[in-house]
Amino acid sequence: MARSHHHTERHQLSRIGWMRAAVLGANDGIVSTASLIIGVAAAEAAQGEILVAGVAALVAGAMSMAAGEYVSVSSQSDAEQAELAKERQELIDMPEAEHAELAGIYEERGLKPETAHEVARQLTANDALRAHARDELGITDLSVAKPIQAAISSAISFAVGASLPLALVWLVPLHALVPAEAVASLIFLALLGAVGARAGGASIWKPMLRVTFWGALAMAITAGIGHMVGGVI
Repeated sequence: MARSHHHTERHQLSRIGWMRAAVLGANDGIVSTASLIIGVAAAEAAQGEILVAGVAALVAGAMSMAAGEYVSVSSQSDAEQAELAKERQELIDMPEAEHAELAGIYEERGLKPETAHEVARQLTANDALRAHARDELGITDLSVAKPIQAAISSAISFAVGASLPLALVWLVPLHALVPAEAVASLIFLALLGAVGARAGGASIWKPMLRVTFWGALAMAITAGIGHMVGGVI
């Protein structure tokens, strides 16, 4: 008897949900904390004041990221569940129309009408709701919203990202803190862009340039504002 072979190839899309939240959280942690530290340092604050501001930014930012990501992804999850409930009821109330709709989707993808109807029949017999969720609604196991996972990933990654520029406050003399923060944070951002691109199977150069440019812009604006405020005060 011939042995069956299961498709075991793994694609990067299986990691897209948590990876997006992790990269976004770490990027925000680096940019926001470094920008705050540079802004406060540019206002000629003492090292202790800079540390307090940095720690507060880390804690508040991590909690904000977790809460925001949880609310956002929960809203997506609620919308998905509502669509699935509607589809489940339609499969009960009008199975013929739903079968025709599914077959029509497969015809649009290039199958012959008789083949499309046979595929729709077999998939409906196996798991009708799953077939419609995947091919009509675009909801799959890979794309389904996971609020808790996204919230935890965002909070942890933000804290890790924020800890990098915060550590420099201890390690670098106060008079050299602003340029050191700027250079080190841009390096951190470039590495983050490269890691995120590599994990997703994409080219590393475009993400590196993107996150570095926007990070540099944010830190430059914050440093300028901090310098002006420090001069006024």
